[in-house]
Amino acid sequence: MFSIDSYLQPHESFHFARKLLDAKPPRFAHYHDYYELFIVEKGAVNHWANGRDERLEAGTIACIRPADVHHVSAAADTGAQIINVMFRTDTADHLVRRYGADLENHFFWSTEPQPATYTLSGPRFERGVNLSLDLQTTRRSLARIERYLLAIMTGVVDLSEQSDPTLPGWLIQACAQARLPEVFREGAAGFVMAAGRGHEHVCRKTKEHLGVTPSAYINQIRMEYAAHMLRSEDITVSGVAELIGMENLSHFYRTFKNHYGITPRAYRHQHQKSPF
Repeated sequence: MFSIDSYLQPHESFHFARKLLDAKPPRFAHYHDYYELFIVEKGAVNHWANGRDERLEAGTIACIRPADVHHVSAAADTGAQIINVMFRTDTADHLVRRYGADLENHFFWSTEPQPATYTLSGPRFERGVNLSLDLQTTRRSLARIERYLLAIMTGVVDLSEQSDPTLPGWLIQACAQARLPEVFREGAAGFVMAAGRGHEHVCRKTKEHLGVTPSAYINQIRMEYAAHMLRSEDITVSGVAELIGMENLSHFYRTFKNHYGITPRAYRHQHQKSPF
């Protein structure tokens, strides 16, 4: 069994690693006394867990529980780079006690035999990687790991895009359509139009099932898209605001800062630097 105390000092609350994997599987599977999250950043991995082998492509987040017996190796045809975060069990216990209504039966608290996995793409994948890379240089504090985990579980992974049988079909479709630029540029009105239902009904059901208003849901997507453009494209900040349908530049700056804690210009400066 692997122990968290082999990786952490007493004052530390998490361990971070970003590494290339070998295509040769480890000799032995293992379990451990901590929780583990890994993101397949590049390529694909072969993940053997609890007697089952599964290929996980880039963009996959895996949530490993202490009792899961597993090992991971790079797929021979692609190679793999992963981001790995390990943290103490009391951190997970605190989060599920406090936020159980949102977290129970998902992520590290899934009751399924296999570890929970979630697939990210586009701006959500970018955001998950960016949030994770921020852990490289931050203090290994309890506040930092709790903030990170909540951001991943409530902001990066969108459970509405997973298989939830209680979601109305029209709402699932609206959430999918909302990721199209021609929809999110129109704001909440674009979401309502994609839903094909009355405005009040859409607002009520979106709040009931997703916990946010259509406007907040669309703005989250807009900000993710904006962050992706700022990080990867050579386009002005005002050009990014126009692309996402925010003609008022002050409003864009304010909304972006509310989501990421820094201005668009500061975000671009920070994330266009090499992480190495």
